[in-house]
Amino acid sequence: MASLRSINQDDLRNHNLSVVIDTLLRAADPLSRADLAKETGLTKATMSVLVSLLLGGGILEEGEPTGQSLYGRPSIPLVLKAGRICGMGLQVNTDGYGVIVQDINGTTVGERWVDADMSNTDPRKVFASLNELAEEQEARLAELGYMLAGTGLALPGLVTDDMCLFVARNLGWEQLDLKSFDVVKRLDAKADNEANLAALAQIPGYAMQRRGMGMLEPTASFIYLSTDVGIGGALVRDGRVVRGDHGFGGEIGHVSVDMRGPVCRCGRRGCLEVYAGRRSMVGTAGIASGDAAATKDACDAMMALWRQRDSKTVAVVEKALEAMASAIVSMVNMCDVDMVMLGGLWARFEPELIDRVERMVRSQALAYPKVRVRVRMADVVKRPALLGAAESGLRRFVDDPLQFIA
Repeated sequence: MASLRSINQDDLRNHNLSVVIDTLLRAADPLSRADLAKETGLTKATMSVLVSLLLGGGILEEGEPTGQSLYGRPSIPLVLKAGRICGMGLQVNTDGYGVIVQDINGTTVGERWVDADMSNTDPRKVFASLNELAEEQEARLAELGYMLAGTGLALPGLVTDDMCLFVARNLGWEQLDLKSFDVVKRLDAKADNEANLAALAQIPGYAMQRRGMGMLEPTASFIYLSTDVGIGGALVRDGRVVRGDHGFGGEIGHVSVDMRGPVCRCGRRGCLEVYAGRRSMVGTAGIASGDAAATKDACDAMMALWRQRDSKTVAVVEKALEAMASAIVSMVNMCDVDMVMLGGLWARFEPELIDRVERMVRSQALAYPKVRVRVRMADVVKRPALLGAAESGLRRFVDDPLQFIA
């Protein structure tokens, strides 16, 4: 019975530590011990013990005293200490691969990205190169005295719970046992769809401190669209990604908006991706074809032609606009969410175009005008899936902190 009590006490302490760290991450302003006790509902005595553990473990430090309480004592804010806990993000995307390391206080410790056309590449060579990039960062972390909490891996395809990349058609990969790659095994990396991880990067305080930015609350609900060569999507409910029964939820790019439309790479007709995906738009505009249509240069050329009001390119964008609005309306009607965030290619268009999408979505949504859907450019637009992968790694510390400070 003594052993059982000890286990339960450890579990309770671990849970309470997680609550404290989570509350600090999501707070809009620094919190004192008294503030934390009020926010979490824990007693001041319990909070004193927990904060002492976090201070002793090098996770927190005390900031400069601010103001005074009713009893004349200054309020001492608690700050997440830099240089102690970090998370690593890995990504393989259609335009390259790379690694990032993020401190829990929100600073970037290191980052490397390799630009490359990834169509039909050899996954063994790609993951071997990714392993080299990760080892460089690991060596630097050892020099700096960091503890790596965990690693996330973002991939543009369907990833199963048992770490199999079921299919990534825009890479030409399928049925990959991700655990067979050294970098995944060594770092115990947790793989996920890139849209899911890009959505995590939009949530303030999910696993990393980011104050005073963006339009979202930590417990926001929204639909995130990752618009790249393909189009991915993620549904976030109360600050958590809803992955579905098998982890494959949110594939809005393969919602059909025209049953008689062109054949998609998935085999269906008229998917959103064949109208609003980067490769399809570039190809339809006549700028490039085949694998060349997926390159960054081809995308840049399309954006330049659109801004010059080239008639063919404008027509392609207008068709994509209609398809995007139609697919978003379907997802809004199904999920009852009133915020949509656009990342990737569509975040590069002028605000006026995004406003047009919003007006089209609002007018078509079943719940209008009771529900006025907002369509916005994503808060984090530079490699959000890579950042989200690092946050996925950091979340291991947030959810199970005792193993890192015991």
